[in-house]
Amino acid sequence: MRSKGANIFVYVLLGLLVLGLAGFGVGNFGGNVRAIGTVGEVEIGTQEYARRLEQELRRLQQQTGQSFTMAQARSLGIDRSVLQGLVAQAALDDHADALGISVGDEAVGEQIVTSPSFQSAGGSFDRETYKFVLSQAGLEPAEYEELVRRDTARGLIQTAVANAVEAPATYADTMVEFMGAQRDFEWARLDAGALESPVPAPTDEEIQTYYDAHPEAFTLAEAKRLTYAWVTPNMIVDTVETDEAELKSLYEARIDEYQRPERRLAERLIFGTTEEAEAASARLQAGEITFEELVAERGLTLEDIDLGEVAAEDLSDSVAKVLFAMDEPGVTGPVESDLGPAIFRVNGILEAQNTAYEDVRDELLAEYAEDRARRRIADLELELEDLLAGGATLEELAKETAMELGKIDLRDDSDEAIAGYDEFRAAAAAVEAGDFPEVTRLSDGGIFALRLDETVPSALRPLDEVRDEVVAAWTARATLDALRKKGEALLAQLRQGKVDATPAAEEGEPVTAEGVDQDATETADAASDAAAAEADADSADSAGSDDQAVTGSDAPAAGRTTLASLGVTAYAEEGIRRDAFIEGTPPALVETAFRLAPGESDLIEAGQQVYLVVVTGAAAPDEANPDIAALRESVQAQASQGMSQDLLQLYTQAVLARAEVALNQASINAVHAQFP
Repeated sequence: MRSKGANIFVYVLLGLLVLGLAGFGVGNFGGNVRAIGTVGEVEIGTQEYARRLEQELRRLQQQTGQSFTMAQARSLGIDRSVLQGLVAQAALDDHADALGISVGDEAVGEQIVTSPSFQSAGGSFDRETYKFVLSQAGLEPAEYEELVRRDTARGLIQTAVANAVEAPATYADTMVEFMGAQRDFEWARLDAGALESPVPAPTDEEIQTYYDAHPEAFTLAEAKRLTYAWVTPNMIVDTVETDEAELKSLYEARIDEYQRPERRLAERLIFGTTEEAEAASARLQAGEITFEELVAERGLTLEDIDLGEVAAEDLSDSVAKVLFAMDEPGVTGPVESDLGPAIFRVNGILEAQNTAYEDVRDELLAEYAEDRARRRIADLELELEDLLAGGATLEELAKETAMELGKIDLRDDSDEAIAGYDEFRAAAAAVEAGDFPEVTRLSDGGIFALRLDETVPSALRPLDEVRDEVVAAWTARATLDALRKKGEALLAQLRQGKVDATPAAEEGEPVTAEGVDQDATETADAASDAAAAEADADSADSAGSDDQAVTGSDAPAAGRTTLASLGVTAYAEEGIRRDAFIEGTPPALVETAFRLAPGESDLIEAGQQVYLVVVTGAAAPDEANPDIAALRESVQAQASQGMSQDLLQLYTQAVLARAEVALNQASINAVHAQFP
């Protein structure tokens, strides 16, 4: 009985062991688990999921310049994005199977043999290259061919859906009518120089009133009062001792930068036979085809044939002899290269470089000293951490080491040197009262430690301290008010239509008052006085107002609006579109011109200046202009593309909603575990 019971116990243990090892091999993508899930009858392979993740991580690294762990990638949602894309792709594949859509071996083979990735240097399909590229990607030929088959079938559905819609012509007509509309207008700028005299200095009462009315402009924001100790390479670089032997060693280590042979920037187009190369060369010399067209004719790109910088020693003797005999860029005749007959194009000639040690010693010394300073600071970091752990204060660090002590009330507008470091600001934002000082690195190799002494509340600065700032702000506001008054007076004259027309100016050129009838000028002066009196009556309400524009709709008679007669320098613009940029003017000028009808005028403010604008004409888009035709085509294409993408997205969502999706989270986690 004891023996029988022991056997049963052993069998139970073996059974548990088998169950425990049932998932063994999941981490190996070629092991027991082939898929991370299914959509209908279509599997989502573990290898495909891993490849897509790796591609996204590589793309993210190229964009940011830094590596990402899987944990970081998952925090950014990279894994979810890749998985969603694969699920949607599998749903369309399953849908294609249900519809009976597929492609034959001939179509698959044609795509493979025409792919540049699998072609030899001669431009033809190479089976060994095909196998090598697939092995590097972790794919078998049969597996890759099935992927091509599914991609092609899926592409048929996507193309059919995307091409099923086109933006209506009415949409393009409406957009072109809006974007291509034109305005003719005149404008004038009024700045402080346009005033008869500068505004008088403010009285003490006016200064006090302005100060009391705008406390936010003279209030210091809340700040963190910090004590810090820091050191950077620049602080100690002058203390680094120079070692001439090490400087020369640094020069020798970079000898390839300073001693470089003559080089050529070259491209190489290889042909199968000498006859083919000679025929192509003859076409080039006869001007029947360009080099770029010849490359494209072979199914290649310029990147495929680019050799980059090459020296004579990088080339065969026959090729080097021809390329380095050229004293200017150009195309060679057929040359026998190691890979067969070829035509070379030399795009640039780089002369030999011979830079002596003495010529770069100062440069090397600066780099050497800075590197030594960084190393010294890196060594100091451990010592500082030990001192802080032992209870040393920042003040003691500054006394006992190369660190310098400083204090700062840190705000957003702080301009002290250390406030320019993002690392310091980040640490200051996180520090709280009572926190233990920690050594933190700076982007330039420096280090610092800080302590929060107190939080300084926001406070209104005393008037005596900010008096000059108050005077400057009051003067700017008073000047703008005076310019507004003058602009309103001129605007009233324009709207009354009492100014005779003056000669038209060239586009963008100033319009002068030369030749204006004297009676008209006197009438304008009288109208100006009347308008100024009216503006003065309203000034009590408008003084200090933040309104951006003075509007009105009384349009003067056609042909009677010119700004030059009013004694200001005016500019004429013709055929201006909404997206036009007029140098020296705010965007609101063109926006206002399109808001007004012909004959209407308006006043706008921008910064410390006032602008007058008078619309003299409006026109629909010029259909004879090639730019308008191109605009219409672009609008139509963009709208159609946007609608196609939306329709395809909706179609995919509808297919996915009907599909049966099953995901294996254990397999997904196993893939994630293979990444750092």
